[in-house]
Amino acid sequence: MQKVGLQQTLTQTTKLSPTQIQVIRMLELPSIELNQRINEELQDNPALEEGRDEMDDLSLDNDTIDEEGYMPEDGYDDGRQRDPLQNEDFNYEQYISDDETPSYMLHQQYSPADDDRREVPIIGGSSLIEELKAQVYLTKMTKPQRHVAKWVLGNIDDDGYLRRTTEQLVDDLMFQEQINITDEEMEEIVRQIKLFDPPGIASANLQECLLRQLEVKLEEDPNSESLAFAHAIIERYFEDFSKHHFDKIKQRLELSDEDFQEAVEEIVHLNQKPANAFTGNVYETQRETIIPDFTIEERDEELYVVLNTGDIPELHVSRDYKDMLEEYNRQPKNQESREAKTFIKQKLDAAQSFIDAIKQRNETLMTTMTAILKAQYDFFLDGEETSLKPMVLQDIADRTGYDVSTISRVSNSKYVQTRFGIYPLKYFFSESMTNAEGDEVSTREIKKMLQELIDNEDKRSPLTDEQLVEFMGHHGYPIARRTIAKYRDLLGIPVARLRKRI
Repeated sequence: MQKVGLQQTLTQTTKLSPTQIQVIRMLELPSIELNQRINEELQDNPALEEGRDEMDDLSLDNDTIDEEGYMPEDGYDDGRQRDPLQNEDFNYEQYISDDETPSYMLHQQYSPADDDRREVPIIGGSSLIEELKAQVYLTKMTKPQRHVAKWVLGNIDDDGYLRRTTEQLVDDLMFQEQINITDEEMEEIVRQIKLFDPPGIASANLQECLLRQLEVKLEEDPNSESLAFAHAIIERYFEDFSKHHFDKIKQRLELSDEDFQEAVEEIVHLNQKPANAFTGNVYETQRETIIPDFTIEERDEELYVVLNTGDIPELHVSRDYKDMLEEYNRQPKNQESREAKTFIKQKLDAAQSFIDAIKQRNETLMTTMTAILKAQYDFFLDGEETSLKPMVLQDIADRTGYDVSTISRVSNSKYVQTRFGIYPLKYFFSESMTNAEGDEVSTREIKKMLQELIDNEDKRSPLTDEQLVEFMGHHGYPIARRTIAKYRDLLGIPVARLRKRI
């Protein structure tokens, strides 16, 4: 008979405390979303109030409350720099995933002279779906047809194409909306949508998209021979054109080199993605506003980081709730008073924790952005892309003492206003390579040089990847061909064969 016994094992684990979770979530929020989060908390927690406390006291006085009273958690204002992700109660695995962004902290080195921070709202996108829906009402469609048309618009992809067949649309409409129409009725609705602006919208493929744009141009200039030739090329020889069989097309259409080149010029200036006129996602229902989280200001010939607080209000713990807790502490202890005290303490704790989390967020943002400013100081002075130094997340982590995951988290979805425009923080990070002189250079500088080489090449004989490798080597950048191909793809530049023009 096997003997079974109990065994005790001591293991050490770390867990993420509620306070740490709140701090991290605060760090992830850009300014505009933080304002929304504060409004939600103000509605949910009556112990949190907007404005400055008349007593100028954001913490409870411990000597007025007994051992059962409200005891705020330790603050973060002891002058020591600490990373909210580095804590004995923190567990990365429970909260952080690869696609999330981390936390950090720092002390504000500069305070603006005025309390009112400038907000610079930028329209980051426009909704294509709204523009198209508006055009539905300009047609002669019936009310039921308009309803179907607006549903069809939801099937347009981010490039502006409607890649679904009539049969698929009819089946899905019946399944999703319980509306039964014929294939012919659906085809008519789609046909009218394809007449909307921008030209080429809702096309089934690239050929149809280009043909629609050429038709619109021909309506405006019906006597243009180059447009007529371009239309014939796309309509009759689209596959040959896409494979650059130019001699074959010229022979069959009996075009001179000059006529063919003019037609090609018309084609290459067409929009292959009609939704590109709108920078927003097709499915967005409102415009996206970008409000910078930081502003770089110059005073006394020095650059400083200013945290944009915008409409974010001052917060304090409710004095009335503090007084209520003190009153319950003086009353006889019974079940009802204990339950009331527990409720009040929870609300007060949550309010103070929320205020501390916002303070921690602001300090951390300032610290990280100040480190970025120091690392890329030359760029913030002149705005030249070539002034950007190679910098990875670990570099800022070393400067601030934070974990790399913290820097990653803070650099995501945050923007900074400079004299030269608004930039996402991710813009300032790039890998590096060593040039022929042994100096480290940013891959951004290499991409820029590659772009310039291709922009200035002879389009009749474009540079191959091997030739680009040779040119880059002459400029002191020994790069492998596969690296050139990778950078070219990142820049959206096709291979030499597809860049060739007659």
